[in-house]
Amino acid sequence: MKPEELLYSKTHEWVAIATDEAGAKVATVGISAFALEALTDLVFVDLPQVGRSVSAGEPFGEIESVKAVSDLYSPVDGEIVEVNSTLVDQLETLSDDPYTSGWFVKIRIADETALSGLMDHAAYQKQCEQEMADE
Repeated sequence: MKPEELLYSKTHEWVAIATDEAGAKVATVGISAFALEALTDLVFVDLPQVGRSVSAGEPFGEIESVKAVSDLYSPVDGEIVEVNSTLVDQLETLSDDPYTSGWFVKIRIADETALSGLMDHAAYQKQCEQEMADE
């Protein structure tokens, strides 16, 4: 996936929307390269179980670096239908390929209204530039 094709949350999660075989919308969720650069050396990721219900804006897991522990926030309401468990033992995948193999979870969307609160790539770039300027 190309970063320009994704949606973004204010908390740096990226979202790719697809439709599954049953016609339901599914959000693949990862974390942006900008956020990964800020975290630096990753040491641990805690991901949820398949079947867990999540709400937009609520944490679904956490990522830990040598600098800090950060929550991972769900950008949508729904149910976790798939977890990228290979990341737990291969954290380098996040830095090497954050937008394709570096996804965390896939969420079957229960309510699409949260999607309207997400940013396109251009708006997200502006947010990142503002954050760098504020440091």
